Amino acid sequence: MSKEKNSQGYKVIADNRQARYLYEILETYEAGIQLTGTEVKSIKAGRSNLQDGYALIRDNEAWLLNVHISPYNASGQYFNHEPRRTRKLLLHRDEIRKLIGKTEQQGLTLVPLKMYLKNGWVKISIALGKGKKIHDKRETIKKRQDQREMQRAMKNY
Repeated sequence: MSKEKNSQGYKVIADNRQARYLYEILETYEAGIQLTGTEVKSIKAGRSNLQDGYALIRDNEAWLLNVHISPYNASGQYFNHEPRRTRKLLLHRDEIRKLIGKTEQQGLTLVPLKMYLKNGWVKISIALGKGKKIHDKRETIKKRQDQREMQRAMKNY
């Protein structure tokens, strides 16, 4: 989990690195998330995990499921949130219509890639992904190893 500030002006809080390995990423979208106060505090403390998360579209609304945001320790249990609750994604109507068409007709999946702070707001980058087959995953590993070997060879000369 990188906590650096990028040149674009946002701070990455959580990154789903496994998503790029499991899915072929076709398009990315930036969405806001409807959160409670303790969730925002916990996210700013860096206590969120996108590993098993995914997004769905139900009744013309986008929902983020199975993303774990740890309970905030400084508040009592009564005011705290449930860690894996379903959260609403804030997208434009046109974007939701596009996503409905692509997920239902083409059989694509909505996967969260990273969660970040942008101008004080918590944003999430979601992607339309197509599941990779085993041979595609092996090809990705092979390309990565070739890149490392090339970098090592360039470093030695």
